[in-house]
Amino acid sequence: MKALLVLVLVMFVTSCANSNWRTASREPAGISPKPWVEEAAVIEFYAADAFSWRGWFAVHTWVAIKPEKAVEYTVYEVVGWRVRSGLPALKEYKTITPDTYWYGAKPEKVLSIKGAKAEKLIPKIVAAVARYPWADEYTLFPGPNSNTFPAWLGVQIPELELDMPFRAIGSGYAD
Repeated sequence: MKALLVLVLVMFVTSCANSNWRTASREPAGISPKPWVEEAAVIEFYAADAFSWRGWFAVHTWVAIKPEKAVEYTVYEVVGWRVRSGLPALKEYKTITPDTYWYGAKPEKVLSIKGAKAEKLIPKIVAAVARYPWADEYTLFPGPNSNTFPAWLGVQIPELELDMPFRAIGSGYAD
């Protein structure tokens, strides 16, 4: 029991000490199709361990879309610090690498759709993003948070057949 307590304490201190958000890697993970190679439309949902010790319990999720023949992705995600800075929680940006590490944590694909089905669903995603009811809000628990947003897209667009990760705390807020 004592050894377990020491191990947990060491893991906690190590994870907190190594979690400098200013220097954490934001490099691409190399798991998304390169937009200059993949001409087909693409929809991808990603999840990565949440920042610092929160990553033991939760993930951060986001979505990227690329219409057919587009040379970059549009990424949509909800980020809590933006609200504290007076900005909307919902962030949209263009990139050729939608699969970047989330403050040092490597992302995994939650969902990937390519081709005609993606092309059909992209306008529905764009329209749903515009209607997202909590674009200016963020609450770590129970939500709305970064996991509420993709889950809400899944509820609005059942054709996505999105299955959120177990550790996507706040995804149930969208129901």
